[in-house]
Amino acid sequence: MKALLLLALFLSPLGLGQSARAAEPVRIATFDVDATPPLGSAMAYDPVKRVDELTLRCRGIVILGSAQPVVLCAVDWIGIANEGHDAFRTALSEAAGTVPGRVAVHALHQHDAPGCDFTAEKIIQELGVQGYTRFDGTFHRQVIQRAADAIRAALPNAQPVSHYGYGEAVVKEVASNRRVERLADGRVGRMRGSACKIEGLISLPEGLIDPLVSVLSFWNGDKPVAVLTSYACHPQSYYRLGIPSPDFPGIARFIRGQDVNAALHVHFNGAGGNVAAGKYNDGAQANRVILATRLAAGMREAYDKTVKQPLTSAEIGWGSVPVKLPLSPRLNEEDLIAKLKSTAAKGYISFADQLAFVRRSKAGHQIDITCLQVGDTRMLHLPGELFVEYQLAAKALRPDLHVMMAAYGDYGPGYIGTAAAYPEGGYETGPTSSNVAPEVEQVLTGAMQQLLGKKP
Repeated sequence: MKALLLLALFLSPLGLGQSARAAEPVRIATFDVDATPPLGSAMAYDPVKRVDELTLRCRGIVILGSAQPVVLCAVDWIGIANEGHDAFRTALSEAAGTVPGRVAVHALHQHDAPGCDFTAEKIIQELGVQGYTRFDGTFHRQVIQRAADAIRAALPNAQPVSHYGYGEAVVKEVASNRRVERLADGRVGRMRGSACKIEGLISLPEGLIDPLVSVLSFWNGDKPVAVLTSYACHPQSYYRLGIPSPDFPGIARFIRGQDVNAALHVHFNGAGGNVAAGKYNDGAQANRVILATRLAAGMREAYDKTVKQPLTSAEIGWGSVPVKLPLSPRLNEEDLIAKLKSTAAKGYISFADQLAFVRRSKAGHQIDITCLQVGDTRMLHLPGELFVEYQLAAKALRPDLHVMMAAYGDYGPGYIGTAAAYPEGGYETGPTSSNVAPEVEQVLTGAMQQLLGKKP
């Protein structure tokens, strides 16, 4: 009973001290720093050969006035995992004067970008294997420090917020499901990835996606202060050129930033683990801007449809449910160590990532599933490369609310399929891609139910 009471307090709009803080004004501080790796440094797949016009960003907001501050951060990297994710949350929480449990850090999952995993970095150093330079965390720690410093500098200039707004719109001809070809036995056949040139796959329907882009905005009177967007789709148009790129979601974000320059635009990748642009993208470089323009058009329509409502601190809340994700039975610590010692570091090899998650799981580590409440809007924060079914299920839980999702939080689990997807096969649920067991669906669904509650 005591544990249930504590959870209820934590999930309440203000938690402890509600009456004392109900009259506090809401304020938003914004931060934005460069997260582009320098020439010669390692990214997820290739070293940086050239730095182009586009930079990678680490940006977000701090919400002040409702209990302890809440920090939301999005980074143009492929993933931030394990102790790397912990380090981000700890540093940003200290800078904002809050606790790590009230910080959500997400990657957008661009592939021409770094990945961050300090647990894997330790393992590489411990085993003494050579060549796995993508796990060197020197640059990542610099970006974490930049972001923390930017938060400290932004807090004195936090802007008052009088209203919030929510809007959504259909994004046309960007997302398509990757797992659309089925064999006679029901298993997944050929995959339609981020880019696809197979006419037989291109001609198939979009499949299961969430076509909506969600836009949550914060306003000071008629002036927008911050605009948060979320859309579920792998962000790749083309990659492996050695040029850091925020890809088409980053370009769409830039376009909207030029359209509405007064506000900081922060984009999150939704549950796009099994969703990509393959139906509408054959990998031609010209498609990057085409896809970006289509996504920006959806963002613009959603913003134009925004319904604004007055906002007080009493209408802002933060909920958190810690969960232990079930470890994939296909992962063996000794086997992963042997593979790391015998495999040359070339391209993206996941053995160190998997070993890091295995050790964290064996140590009992839990991942926080969190939810931001702003009036009648809820923003869920989940880990890994989550299948779109989770996002659609969350929306179905509370059709009376505006529910949006940011996935790619703690990247340690890798792909997270549904229970039904694992026996169906396919790349995403294979032994090199998903570090969790099919029972993960029950765990995450239960957490979402606790955070969203039941429809009245």
